[in-house]
Amino acid sequence: MRTKSVITLFVVLGVAGLLAWLVYERLQELTPGTAGNGDKKHQPVPVEVAAIERGSIELRRSFTGALETRSALVAAPKISGRVERLAVDLADTVTRGQLVAELDNGEYVQTVAQTQADLEVARANLAEAQSLLKIAARELERIDRLRQRGVSSESERDSAKADQLAKQAHVQVTRAQVSRAEAVLEAARIRLGYTQVMADWRGGSDRRVVAERYVDEGETVSANAPLLRIVELDPITAVFFVTERDYALLSPGQSARLATDAYPGEGFSGHIARIAPVFQESTRQARIELEVANPQLRLKPGMFVRATLVLDQTAQALIVPEPALVTRDGHTGVFLVDSSGGSVAWRTVEVGIRDSARIQIRSELPNGRVVILGQQLLDDGSPIRIAGSPETVSP
Repeated sequence: MRTKSVITLFVVLGVAGLLAWLVYERLQELTPGTAGNGDKKHQPVPVEVAAIERGSIELRRSFTGALETRSALVAAPKISGRVERLAVDLADTVTRGQLVAELDNGEYVQTVAQTQADLEVARANLAEAQSLLKIAARELERIDRLRQRGVSSESERDSAKADQLAKQAHVQVTRAQVSRAEAVLEAARIRLGYTQVMADWRGGSDRRVVAERYVDEGETVSANAPLLRIVELDPITAVFFVTERDYALLSPGQSARLATDAYPGEGFSGHIARIAPVFQESTRQARIELEVANPQLRLKPGMFVRATLVLDQTAQALIVPEPALVTRDGHTGVFLVDSSGGSVAWRTVEVGIRDSARIQIRSELPNGRVVILGQQLLDDGSPIRIAGSPETVSP
């Protein structure tokens, strides 16, 4: 048994050595200028090439984000009470200034009636005080006429004058009481008005939608307790975050194209509305807000979206396929095919916009072709054989 294992081991080692030798021989055939293969030193390297293009290229970036409401209003009463009626429900459309809920107003109606009565009493007191003031004024005039005839005394006039002044003060007091009663009545009416909850907001469109309902009819709520959440859906806001690399390429007003899984194959247009002036310390990213038209209200807050923006573009650019780029000794370059198609020349380049499989070259290159497959076997001046062409050997 041990002898068979030793024999099997030698067989495996022999096969492995044979395969290694065959691979080595093949590599020697493919590598130009390899020692020991002088007859194949100038063997052309098979390659594939592509033409250098000139045209338009764009730098596109896609970001993942979510939709949010542009603005939201939480309808809440300013007083406590029992919810008598909800005028709208979930998903209903609400117009600016519309009544959305009513609270039980019996107590507040009674308060208005009482303060109204108090105001009437104050007004009656004022009327009485004004009448008494007129009587006191006439009495003072009568005494003045009698004094002119020497019939009344100085003390009688002083008494009449004091009575007139007292009546004037009483008029002022009752007038103040009327003003106070009017203010109390107005406050009671305002509180009565608070039993009707209105959807009133500033700015934006005149129509919104009920997004959430927090209570049911018959529930007792406290002051400022939320009843309904009313949101604006047209336009809607798309929010995503960018890193420093893309931040400097964004500006307000830039157009964007949005897509969502809810509507496959459809796109929605938007533009950058706001760019955060600071980066979040935890993520080192900045918030970007897009304004997206949503006239049919198909887009909903909370949906995930993909926003695609054109961050940079060049109308007349020098373009090569992405596989043409090669890094040698820390430098990026391409292998240019000479006019005869028999050899290549190495050129370092400066890379610009990367658009999928196309790369902008900012360096000057002549019109022609570049190698896109087989560069690992090439050096500056290496002979080549373009795939699909007859085999040629460079001198």
